[in-house]
Amino acid sequence: MTAIDVARARAETPGCESVAHLNNAGAALMPDVVLRAVVEHLELEARIGGYEAAALEEARVEAVYDSIARLLGCARGEVAVVENATRAWDMAFYSFDFQPGEKILTCTAEYASNYIALLQVARRTGAVVEVIPDDEHGQISLTALEQALGRGARLVSLVHVPSQGGLVQPVAAVGSLCRAAGVPLLLDACQAVGQLPTDVGELGCDMLSATGRKFLRGPRGTGFLYVRQELLEQLEPPFLDLHAAEWIDRDAYVVRPDARRFENWETSHATKLGLGAAVDYALGWGLPAIAERVQGLAARLRDRLEALPRVDVHDLGVEKCGIVTFTTSAEAPRDVVRRLVAAGVNVSLMPAAYSRLDFGARGLDAAVRASVHYYNTDDELGRLVELVGTGG
Repeated sequence: MTAIDVARARAETPGCESVAHLNNAGAALMPDVVLRAVVEHLELEARIGGYEAAALEEARVEAVYDSIARLLGCARGEVAVVENATRAWDMAFYSFDFQPGEKILTCTAEYASNYIALLQVARRTGAVVEVIPDDEHGQISLTALEQALGRGARLVSLVHVPSQGGLVQPVAAVGSLCRAAGVPLLLDACQAVGQLPTDVGELGCDMLSATGRKFLRGPRGTGFLYVRQELLEQLEPPFLDLHAAEWIDRDAYVVRPDARRFENWETSHATKLGLGAAVDYALGWGLPAIAERVQGLAARLRDRLEALPRVDVHDLGVEKCGIVTFTTSAEAPRDVVRRLVAAGVNVSLMPAAYSRLDFGARGLDAAVRASVHYYNTDDELGRLVELVGTGG
């Protein structure tokens, strides 16, 4: 495995010149190649027209599906490119025809957008949401999950990496249990794709949703969905259009056979090309090398924060990723974020409303989230630590 050339990564990232960007779990800095892909297509649309530009670049747009398939280790026909990770997750989840009493299993780290959808569907259909407790490490209890699967379930919804902390869930073990029980696994990989290897075969998930803007370093307004072919054939999306289905007779239609049944006709070709460029860029570095660099930086940041008086780090799990959450008794999290951002160090605020089950159980109202990427440096970590240490 080749180590990351940090100097090259920073030289290819214009934003590194102006800010210490430690908000990669929100939206990472785009590299030049992604920016050029978006801007050049927009300029082409301006010169010759949107339809005409799409036709001219059809082969490059189609290649985006091949790139995502390589990233996930799946077939291109199992990939849909959509507006964002929430739409990707929703299109998969709302395709299930839940019946009264059927159980939807989830975890305490579930993200607000997903959990709200679970509650809505439970209210509409009579399905039951069951939260699997954590183990002693703060990750989903495999023992409790196996027992719940044994009692029967329709779907397991799991967040690979929660937005509010450094936890990496034991997805492969969860996937193995789900396969043994014959229960589909819907994996929210929004914070995992781009910072960790995400081969769907190794993870054992049946569906995976992800975004372009976070660790993948793509443009905002991009996302994608993987659905395993065998399951794909059983799911009809919650809404269809002339892209997702074909109108074959006055009172008849047929849904297209691949994952693009989860897309709709109108899309941004410019940002789709930017997403493809981001995927190719990440694959060029290599996901194992990215993960090693990111996890190393995050571990050093945790150690330095934990050495400060009045600072508590709140990351759980056996394996941890590039997200570091903390609080300090000297300042409210919102004030810490405001002060760091004003000093040119980008971090973000994680309120309890984003993950009530997790933060509620731990008595946290909010936390500061710093999220590193491979182009960050130890000097940037030092700036953050110094600013936190001098607060209050």
